[in-house]
Amino acid sequence: MTEHTMQAKLITEFIGTFFLTLTICTAAAFGTAGSHAPFAIASTLMVMIYAGGHVSGAHYNPAVTISIYLRGACDKSDVTPYIVSQVVAGVAAALVASNILVPEGDVAPLVMDTGPAFAAELMFTFALAYVILNVATSESTKGNGYYGAAIAFVVLAGALTVGSLSGASFNPAVTASLISAGVMEVADSWIHLVPQLIGGALAALVFNAQQE
Repeated sequence: MTEHTMQAKLITEFIGTFFLTLTICTAAAFGTAGSHAPFAIASTLMVMIYAGGHVSGAHYNPAVTISIYLRGACDKSDVTPYIVSQVVAGVAAALVASNILVPEGDVAPLVMDTGPAFAAELMFTFALAYVILNVATSESTKGNGYYGAAIAFVVLAGALTVGSLSGASFNPAVTASLISAGVMEVADSWIHLVPQLIGGALAALVFNAQQE
């Protein structure tokens, strides 16, 4: 297997995260896809995972990067560069969506009830990371061809189930993108970021416990 350079990995993480968050901002935040937005988001995530999985692991999500690191399948030296690339991509995508693709678009601020939104982000970030660890980092499922679809379907299910409660971010880079697009206030970001990081960490703990 070819060992890719850090530059190649970071470019891949940027591209994958950029198109994921661009789709979220355009299709969901600005409403260009209407009720079909979850399907557009899941489709973009799936194809970008298949495109970049062999290069960077296709994390496209700081919570996932942390989860994979805690699981022991990501070098410590990759963690910070990956997260920076992902967050920068999310912010860049929001700027492109709001200034180029939908410059005259109206975005409705995300209104959340703290408890349900926190729980939604915690549970579905856990589910997302748990699935990723099992289908994309486990020796038992190594070489499978369904990993991209499985991961994307978690996001689709989460968006359809709790999108109205939390905005269905499950991803700190997506949250950064929503803030940059004017959908979320910085003061409310903890309702996303805290449960996302906890969910990713818990998924790694559960995965590791299952291997014992």
